[in-house]
Amino acid sequence: MDYISIDNLEVFANHGVYEEEINLGQKFLISVRMYFDASAAGKRDDLTKSVNYAEVCSSITRWMKTNTCKLIETVAQRLADKLLTEYELLSSVDVTVKKPWAPIGLPLECVSITITRKWHTVYLSIGSNMGDRRRYLTDGIEHLRTNKYIRVVAVSEIIETKPYGKTDQGDFLNGAVMIRTLLSPEELLDVLRDAEKDAGRVRNEHWGPRTLDMDILLYDDLIINTEDLTIPHADMLNRDFVLKPLCEIAPYAYHPVANKRICELMTPHQ
Repeated sequence: MDYISIDNLEVFANHGVYEEEINLGQKFLISVRMYFDASAAGKRDDLTKSVNYAEVCSSITRWMKTNTCKLIETVAQRLADKLLTEYELLSSVDVTVKKPWAPIGLPLECVSITITRKWHTVYLSIGSNMGDRRRYLTDGIEHLRTNKYIRVVAVSEIIETKPYGKTDQGDFLNGAVMIRTLLSPEELLDVLRDAEKDAGRVRNEHWGPRTLDMDILLYDDLIINTEDLTIPHADMLNRDFVLKPLCEIAPYAYHPVANKRICELMTPHQ
C-alpha cells in the first residue's frame, strides 16, 4: 500500500501527567504514515487525489496546541482518529508521538509510542418483525450513519421472510449492511445494542419477536468466540435470510471458518 510519511513534526504543547507539563508545556515530535492508493494522484498530477501533507501538519499542530491529554497514548489515539475521519482517502495510519527529555528524573533522550489504526470492513444483518418494521430498519441504519467512526458503504434490498427458530410469530423484514468502522468489535456491538434499545427492543425471549435486530456477521477476517460475541456469526450459515441479502452486496466476502466465499455458501441454499 502507498503511503505519505511526515517525520518528526515539532510541536510545543501542553500534554502530560505532571502539573508543570500542563502549565509550562514541552516539545513533542509527531510522525505519521498515511496509507492510501496514490495511483490516481501520480497518474493525473492532481493534489485533490492525494493527501495534502502541509494541511495535515497544520491540522496536527492546531490540535496539539488546543487540546490537553495526560497520556501520549491518548494523544496518538486521538490524532489517528482525527486523520482517519477527516481524510476519506486514508485506509490506515501509523502515528508516533515522541516526548523528548520526559521528566522521569533519569537521563533519557526520548519516550515514544507508535500505534496503527485502520478502517475495518464489517458486514451486519438487520431484521424486524414488530410494528413499523421498515421504519425500524431505516432508523437502525441511520443510527449507524450518525456515528463518525462508522461509514455505511452498502445496504441490501429488504426481503420478507418467515421466522426462524421460533415460528409462532410474525414475518420478518431482513437485510444486510456493509460498513467500514474504526470501532473494535466490542465497541461496535455496544453501538448496535444502543440502536436496538432506541427501537424499544426487549430481550426477554430467545428468538422471540423484536422491533430491531442488528448482528455482526463478519469483521475483517477475525474469528472471535467470547461470552458476549461470536464472529463470524454462529448460525449465519444456516440462515437463508442472512445469506441472501449478504450475497447481494458482498458475494465474494470470505467466511474465515467455512473457508468459502458467501456466493459459494449460497449454492446449497438456493
